[in-house]
Amino acid sequence: MKLKPLADRVVLKAVEAEETTKGGIILTGSAKEKPVVSEVVAVGPGGMIEGKEITMYVKAGDRVIFSKYAGTEVKLDGEEYIIVRQNDILAVVD
Repeated sequence: MKLKPLADRVVLKAVEAEETTKGGIILTGSAKEKPVVSEVVAVGPGGMIEGKEITMYVKAGDRVIFSKYAGTEVKLDGEEYIIVRQNDILAVVD
């Protein structure tokens, strides 16, 4: 089953957080923060939304940073995804 976002929504999949700190300390599952960087899995078509023309600037495969508390978490086929609006994405990571 595939997720196909509507309008200006983007489906993201979290990139695994670092297991160790720069100093070499191994983090347990509870000590890890919610990942900030995610990979774009699917992008909606954009178009006219609430009377405004929305152009989609991200594409599948991009790595992005999004607002910490944005979006809706979804679990599908054992995988966890986050669906956010494009304006909740803060930056594309090169």
